[in-house]
Amino acid sequence: MSAIANPEIFKAYDIRGEAGTEIDAAAAELIGRAFVRVIAELEEKPASELRLGLGRDMRLTAPEMAAEYRKGMCSEGATVLDAGEVGTEMLYYLVGARDLDGGLMCTASHNPKKYTGAKLVRRGAIALSGDAGIGEIRQRIEAGLGEAPGGGQAEDVDIWAGFHQFALKVIDPEVVKPLKVVVDGGNGMAGPMVGPLLERLGLELIHTYWTPDGNFPDHEPNPLLPENREFIMRKVAEERADLGIAFDGDADRCFFIDDRGSFVDGDFLTALLAESMLEKHPGATILYDVRASRAVADTVEGAGGRALMNRVGHAFFKTRMREEHAMFGGEVSGHYYFHDFYCADSGTLPALLILELLSRREARMSELLEPYRSRYFISGEINSEVSDQEAKVKELAERYSDGRQYELDGLSVEYDDWHFNVRPSNTEPLLRLCLESLSSPEDMERRRDEVLSVIRA
Repeated sequence: MSAIANPEIFKAYDIRGEAGTEIDAAAAELIGRAFVRVIAELEEKPASELRLGLGRDMRLTAPEMAAEYRKGMCSEGATVLDAGEVGTEMLYYLVGARDLDGGLMCTASHNPKKYTGAKLVRRGAIALSGDAGIGEIRQRIEAGLGEAPGGGQAEDVDIWAGFHQFALKVIDPEVVKPLKVVVDGGNGMAGPMVGPLLERLGLELIHTYWTPDGNFPDHEPNPLLPENREFIMRKVAEERADLGIAFDGDADRCFFIDDRGSFVDGDFLTALLAESMLEKHPGATILYDVRASRAVADTVEGAGGRALMNRVGHAFFKTRMREEHAMFGGEVSGHYYFHDFYCADSGTLPALLILELLSRREARMSELLEPYRSRYFISGEINSEVSDQEAKVKELAERYSDGRQYELDGLSVEYDDWHFNVRPSNTEPLLRLCLESLSSPEDMERRRDEVLSVIRA
């Protein structure tokens, strides 16, 4: 194959494609080389002075691909600190804690077995995106990189103890009660990364799919898909557990199941985490995404905080977190960002914070969620295939011109008792709808069907 067989591997938030056909060893080496050149330009220093982090997940192709990324970075003259097999947020920790110039995580996150890819950050664990960095990597490869200057070096580093020590400082471990918790690692990186921390807390743990295995023999590592979380929902109910926690493949996202075996929507989890963070940091600024329930802003403002809506995507959250000095940010998709974690997203910290919150409140998860579930009626994200996304968004804007409209990310329309956001997919001919009613489930369904009828007409 050619070096880059499919330019579509360069996504809005990362690089991702099928291993061997879309991204092979030769492509990985070129990506590593171009990454060094982009970071050198951003940091305004010679490549020979760069110090870059490297990590990989448990995918079967990860050792080979990470070796090629490492080879490419070293061939451009950079020094590479290789953390080996780690969760993605541990790569962020490596870059932030050691003040590195950037880092590359070899991962395809929650995607199926056949995929590979890379998440890329600059100094401070600030993510590169299609708007800033990833496009430049693609352009440099397509223009031709020429001969590699060489001269770089690599060293293996062990960051496990440091990361675990750092994470535990986010909570008071003594507060956490011996809750009964079902954990589902999806055969990803959560087992080795989060497992030792949960064991220190004295919990009654029921482990499922907790061993990393790139074959994913049990289910795909994407708890956002209903079929991948059915097991843990049943397990929590069968075990009469206090909580269920499911992680995605590279373990930078976690999802919760309440004590009744019901999935906890990311909007409501963001509200709970925001409340927890505001107890620790009164008056703090909290970010939430355009798709989210009004529960988030209402909770933040009710607790004396400052709530700011943000564009979807980790690169955009991490940048705005710094600009606004925000303490916490949450996305409906399960990404949660923390100021004290280099404004990066983590799957570990939300798990610890929710366990602490349940213990402090001496309440069940379903009890904490009841005020949200009984007042805010959300549709969840609904995808529709649309041939002309721009024209359809314009049609929606005209149809709902009597509402308050803004275009921070796609089209958002607000009324006093309901609102919706519709966003084009970055990679597919889809429109994504999220809608909420503050009146009743029936009103939400009626308005959802009405908006969908316009989208799908």
